[in-house]
Amino acid sequence: MSKVENKIKAGGDVELKEKVVAINRVVKTTKGGRTFSFSALVVVGNENGVVGQGLGKAKEVQEAITKGIEDAKKNLVKVPIMHGTIPHDQLAKAGAAKVLIKPAAHGAGVIAGGSMRAVLESAGITDVLAKSLGSANPHNVVKATIKALTSLREPIQVAKTRHIKLSKVFNG
Repeated sequence: MSKVENKIKAGGDVELKEKVVAINRVVKTTKGGRTFSFSALVVVGNENGVVGQGLGKAKEVQEAITKGIEDAKKNLVKVPIMHGTIPHDQLAKAGAAKVLIKPAAHGAGVIAGGSMRAVLESAGITDVLAKSLGSANPHNVVKATIKALTSLREPIQVAKTRHIKLSKVFNG
């Protein structure tokens, strides 16, 4: 799926919930003293298969969060969800962060660390096993998680590309 296909309009009918993943304070030392600014990493999703991430930078925290939400709404992607979990295992990498996500049985819950949890819950995934391998940098972990979710394929799609029946995809 291309990014254009995955884009979802954040219009009035789609209710997006936002979660602030990380806020960084950036200090710039100048001749006149120190200048403080903030950057906010935000994840938005409708908890029904649509998720996006954005980064906002501003002189004040609230303004940075608002800019991050606007940026995240521009970067929405569609995620395949089957019975509250993902269709198959997926490994993805962004920068030095590696992410492994696996489907889980109903009732297992979201077993994931901080920034991964925010992305998976915003996407509407209720049962998943996830592990962050490598870097713990929230920016790269969020990017890797979204990359893993977008590279997931539904069984119907796999069956069509392989020209086999849907029952064969499940049975191996």
